[in-house]
Amino acid sequence: MSTSGAGVPLAGLTAGELAERFARGETTAVEVTGAALDRIRATDDLLHAFLTVTDEQALADARAVDEARRRGEPLGPLAGAPLALKDVLVTKGTRTTAGSRILEEFRPPYDATVVARLRRAGVIVVGKTNMDEFAMGSSTENSGFGPTRNPWDPTRVPGGSSGGSAAAVAAGQATLGIGTDTGGSIRQPASLCGIVGVKPTYGLVSRYGLIAFASSLDQVGPLARDVRGAATLLEAIAGHDPRDSTSIPEVPADLTSGLERGVEGMRIGRVAELFPSEGTEPGVLARVNEAVDRLERLGARVEDCSLPSFEYALSAYYLIAPAEASSNLARYDGVRWGLRVKDATDVVDMMQRTRENGFGAEVKRRIMLGTYALSAGYYDAYYGQAQRVRTLVLRDLERAFERFDLLVGPTTPTVAFPLGARVDDPLSMYLSDVFTVPVNLAGNAAVSVPAGLSEGLPVGLQLIAPALGEATMLRAAWAFEQDLGFAERPREIIVDDRVQIAPNGDSPGAIKEVRP
Repeated sequence: MSTSGAGVPLAGLTAGELAERFARGETTAVEVTGAALDRIRATDDLLHAFLTVTDEQALADARAVDEARRRGEPLGPLAGAPLALKDVLVTKGTRTTAGSRILEEFRPPYDATVVARLRRAGVIVVGKTNMDEFAMGSSTENSGFGPTRNPWDPTRVPGGSSGGSAAAVAAGQATLGIGTDTGGSIRQPASLCGIVGVKPTYGLVSRYGLIAFASSLDQVGPLARDVRGAATLLEAIAGHDPRDSTSIPEVPADLTSGLERGVEGMRIGRVAELFPSEGTEPGVLARVNEAVDRLERLGARVEDCSLPSFEYALSAYYLIAPAEASSNLARYDGVRWGLRVKDATDVVDMMQRTRENGFGAEVKRRIMLGTYALSAGYYDAYYGQAQRVRTLVLRDLERAFERFDLLVGPTTPTVAFPLGARVDDPLSMYLSDVFTVPVNLAGNAAVSVPAGLSEGLPVGLQLIAPALGEATMLRAAWAFEQDLGFAERPREIIVDDRVQIAPNGDSPGAIKEVRP
C-alpha cells in the first residue's frame, strides 16, 4: 500500500501537499491514483464508502494529466488529485444510482456540469460514493446498498447523506470529495468524519445533472482534508451555467488568494439558538466554545445574538423538503428509465409495484409526508405555513448580517452515533440536522471545520456567511484551522494485510502494524 512516507496514505495528503509533490517531480498522477485505488481495495470492505470504483477510467485520466504535465501544458492546482464523487451526480456511461435500487442499473448519457468542470480541472474521479437514498438521511444507513461506516470508529455512522464521500476523504481513499447539501448533508458528515465541508450559496454551483431531492434546497459542494483544498475545489466547480435556471450569473472567481488575511477585526455572532444545553452533548459544546474563544484570541470580535426563527426551521424544512421530493420523485414510474416490475397486470399495477420495490422506507416516508402536506385542505396549514417560516429565517439572517460578518455555532449536536441507534426513530434522526437546516432554507453559505475531539470522535465548528460570502467565511475557517492545528486521523490496525479501524484504538485482532 503506497504511503507518503510518514504513515499517511498518498491519497490522504491535502490537495496542496499533492500539488507541491507534482511540482517537484516527486510523484505522478498515475502513482497517486494507483495509491488511491489500492487504498480503496484495502479499506472499503470495511467502510463501504464506494458503490462504483472507476479503476480503468481513473488511470486513463491520470495518464492524460501526466502526459500534459510532461508537455509543459498549464495545469490547474487540482490536476492529478483523486476525488470521490457522490453517486447523485450523473456520469456519462458510468452507473449512477442515487443510492437507490430504483436506479441500480442507470447509466446516464451525459455528465453533470460539476463533473465536466472537474474533468477540465484535471481532477481524477476514482469512483462514485455511497449515500442515503436520494440524499434523504443523516447517517448513510438509508442507502439501498447498505450503510457506510465511519473511519474513526466502524461501529458508528459517518453522517449523511454524503457519508460515502466524507468517509472516503477521512480514510485517505481520496484527496477530495464532492457531496450535496439539502439540509446539512455536506456539513454534518464532514463534522462526524473530522474533515472540512462547504455548503455554497444556493446557485453558486450548477445543479445541472444533479438527481433532485428538493430543488429549492439542493446544492453541490466540496469535501477536503483542509480549508484550502475545499476552497480550491469550490473555485473549480463554481460558476454560472445557462443550463441551470437557478444559477447565479455573476459569482466570485477567487476564493483562495485572501485565505491568509486572518480574522483581525472580523465581527462574528454567536447564535444562542445553536448552543442549547438540552440535546447537545457537553463535549460538543465544550469544543465549540473553545473554538469561539480561539477566534476571539485571533482578533475577531465575538458577540452573542439571537435568531428566534431557527427554533422552527427544522419543522419547516421537514415539510418543504418532502413536498418537493414528492413532486421530483414522481418521475420514477417504471416507464422511462430505472427499475420496472415486469409481471404486473396493468400499467397502474406496474407503477405501484415498481415504486414499492424500488424505493426504501425513508424515501416512501418522505414522499407520503410531502404528498400529504401538498394535498387539498392541508396545503395552507402545512406547506404554506412552512414557507412563511422560511421567510422568517431569511429575514433573521439578513438582520444578523447587518451586524456581523459571520455567525458561529456547532455543526451537529452530537458526535458520530452508533450504527442502528436511530434508524427506527425518525424524529431523533431528523434532529441531527437541527443546526444546519436554517442555512439551506435561506440559501446562505456555511462551512464545517474540525474543532477537536470529544471522546475520541471529531466535533465540527460551523461558520455561516451571507449569500456569496464564501471568501470571508473560508478566510476565517483557514485562520481557525491553522491556529488549532488539528492533525488527528483515524487509528488503523493492519490485520492479515487488510486495514482495520479500531474503535477508540482497541485492537480487533492480532496486530501487525499500527498507524496513527
